[in-house]
Amino acid sequence: MSANPYLPELATVVEVIEETPNIKSFRLVLNDDAKMKSFSFQPGQVGQLSLFGAGESTFVINSPPTRMDYLQFSVMRVGEVTTRLHQLRPGDQVGVRAPLGKPFPVEDMKGKNILFIGGGIGMAPLRTLFTYMLDNRDDFKNITLLYGARTPNDLTYQAELPDWLGREDVNTVLCIDNEYPGWEHKVGLIPNILLEMNPSPENTVAITCGPPIMIKFTLQALKKLGFEDEQIITTLEKRMKCGVGICGRCNIGTKYVCQDGPVFTYAQLKELPSEL
Repeated sequence: MSANPYLPELATVVEVIEETPNIKSFRLVLNDDAKMKSFSFQPGQVGQLSLFGAGESTFVINSPPTRMDYLQFSVMRVGEVTTRLHQLRPGDQVGVRAPLGKPFPVEDMKGKNILFIGGGIGMAPLRTLFTYMLDNRDDFKNITLLYGARTPNDLTYQAELPDWLGREDVNTVLCIDNEYPGWEHKVGLIPNILLEMNPSPENTVAITCGPPIMIKFTLQALKKLGFEDEQIITTLEKRMKCGVGICGRCNIGTKYVCQDGPVFTYAQLKELPSEL
């Protein structure tokens, strides 16, 4: 990428996927072929997408580094910039500043059981690590994915769910909050389903991402199941602004999410001021 961390690289939208009524995934390629071929990142790192005249926002790169035909970003429409991003079509141009932030500690996870717990758009940060692990399946022990949303229509990556459900080397559990016609999977809130599943904390790392209220009660559930604070990981990328530690918008106490995160263990989060 550019030697100037403030200078976006031009990229072209090659595909737009409508995941839910308010979430779209954008697949991009850098216009400079050499930079696209040399681009590297690790699961958990993020990028800044910019629309000229509209602004810039932070999104996790949710395609894995094992699949480099494009870079994928999933965007929930919540404000001015994301609304403008949702208007993009294949062939449109955007700016990209990436990779930014610290990744998931993948090397430390090798040889361990992995428990993913995602809610709604929170599956986006998990998808990059989940698919990376599927592409390097022998490096990890049991992999479990618990993914939930309010309704079936709010589940992202629906084109991939049948494959995840059908794999014999992954335990995928889907849930929605309330009964829904035709739904054949679990019904209930994610923390309650997690307690029903009763996963063992032995040699296990739990990675969770989703709405704040879900995270709050999921952390409580994990603690009830016996997980130590160091075994629980989450991400805080939505707090990031400049991405390079200058603007101070993402600081929590002495930590900058863009420099010290966005990936944190629960033990690290408990050391920070209660601003989350």
